[in-house]
Amino acid sequence: MTALAAVLAGGRGRRMGGQKTLVEFAGGPLIARPVSVAVAAGLEVVVVAKAGTPLPRLDVPVWHEPDEPVHPLLGIVTALERAGRSVLAVACDMPFLTAELLARLAAGPEAAVRTADQIAPFPARYDLAQLPALRVALAREASLRATLAALGPATLAGVDEDVLASINTPEQLRDA
Repeated sequence: MTALAAVLAGGRGRRMGGQKTLVEFAGGPLIARPVSVAVAAGLEVVVVAKAGTPLPRLDVPVWHEPDEPVHPLLGIVTALERAGRSVLAVACDMPFLTAELLARLAAGPEAAVRTADQIAPFPARYDLAQLPALRVALAREASLRATLAALGPATLAGVDEDVLASINTPEQLRDA
């Protein structure tokens, strides 16, 4: 079965000053980059967003998450519940990801990337068996990083941290 990549787009984009999904980056909307990279990795791709999230035209299904809470764990829980299988969660604001990295994480055994000082929550593979723990963490609105660390995933080291960069502010967009 082809792995499922869930591109999460349910945030408010406050630091960007509005929805990041439509921000122009390299000739297209920011969300188009992680979507196209996941497709290039041979993954089945969905976007998980709030019903009111403005999205560009994308050639992948959109799954709606509840309006509240606004928390990245909600996108992961929604994707796991809808898919009924493990998902590779990717943030919509990560334009530098590579198909090779996504394919490797989707295939495992590594489920996340270890940076110099922490485990990166995106991209990361979340397994269906972790759904109960993720629901509990979501109910507490726990930190995503702390939740992932508590899950204890096998990690991949030595990844160029630049590919993990996300664009959260107008300044980061300008510098990218």
